[in-house]
Amino acid sequence: MEIWLQVDGSESISMTDGVDRFIGGENRPDRLHVDGARLMKGDEVVGAYVHIEDGTTQQAGMAHIGTVDWILVQCETWSMIPLENLVAHQAGSHTKIAAMISSPMQAQGAGFALQKGVDALVIPPDREVLEAALSVKAQRLEQSSMTNEIQEINTDRLTLVPFVIESVEEAGLGDRFCLDFLSQFNEQEGLLVGSSAQALFLVHSETIPSTFVPTRPFRVNAGAPHSYVMMADGSTKYMSELGAGDELLAVNAEGDTRPVVLGRLKIEQRPMLKISGESTEKAPEKPRKTLQNANTSHVFMQQAETVRLVSDEPNAVSVTELTPKNTVLGWIGHAARHVGLPVEGEIVER
Repeated sequence: MEIWLQVDGSESISMTDGVDRFIGGENRPDRLHVDGARLMKGDEVVGAYVHIEDGTTQQAGMAHIGTVDWILVQCETWSMIPLENLVAHQAGSHTKIAAMISSPMQAQGAGFALQKGVDALVIPPDREVLEAALSVKAQRLEQSSMTNEIQEINTDRLTLVPFVIESVEEAGLGDRFCLDFLSQFNEQEGLLVGSSAQALFLVHSETIPSTFVPTRPFRVNAGAPHSYVMMADGSTKYMSELGAGDELLAVNAEGDTRPVVLGRLKIEQRPMLKISGESTEKAPEKPRKTLQNANTSHVFMQQAETVRLVSDEPNAVSVTELTPKNTVLGWIGHAARHVGLPVEGEIVER
């Protein structure tokens, strides 16, 4: 992490210890300055300047990610949420984020946003703020040896792992989400759903014939509103955030995937089951030391014979027939999430 010191036109700069760059003052080849919406170093454009005051200007800042080396962010009113959102979207890109701060508390907030933090703190010529920024910088250096890079999820094909069912419990009434799509599913195909974004269960589509109801091959009875569901781009959304037109990731028992477009949601009160399971296998992605309970998860599903997970054989198995020690398929991600995106950081989900 870098520290940038704001300066005016004066050439007398007394605070230099630990400062990586200077910004402001006269245009010099070795100094950064802002020119409209551009971040400049001398006459060279090195990034973008974004003044965030609402959701629209936040989106404008996100649009620069991947297109510039630096984004200099100034919030109209100090707020952590825009910085956290930018840090989350920054993962996997070359773009770095510099945040303008004005107090020691803001140094800590920006420096550890989502535990990863911004790439530079831009501070006023204030000794107390400088000392706070230097403290954050030292802590970040200490942590850097333990930090792994976020690995992008390859959604062309996923490696599914077995989960051993630990318990199946009645969970009372809840809002059950049926997801209806613009295309039909095949047998042994469905969606990845779970209460933890790190560990998702493969929920089977309604393609299996039943004595009492017709098949609905375009549908997945996907569970409760708080559940995570895997999207087509490898991000996750809460079930309650989904809307018609969203692209989700259809997955079969072999791990083959394809995007499917959501056409409708049906939400009704139904009796629910809590299904808990654990996998003893490691995910194909590199495990992360900062995550806990990464192989353990649960999912809430409607208590109905037509709601099914996928066994490791693989066969569709009704949730009403599941018992402890049965084995079903799922996916392990080993990454914390913010607004559905994988981020560095520690998280415990129970």
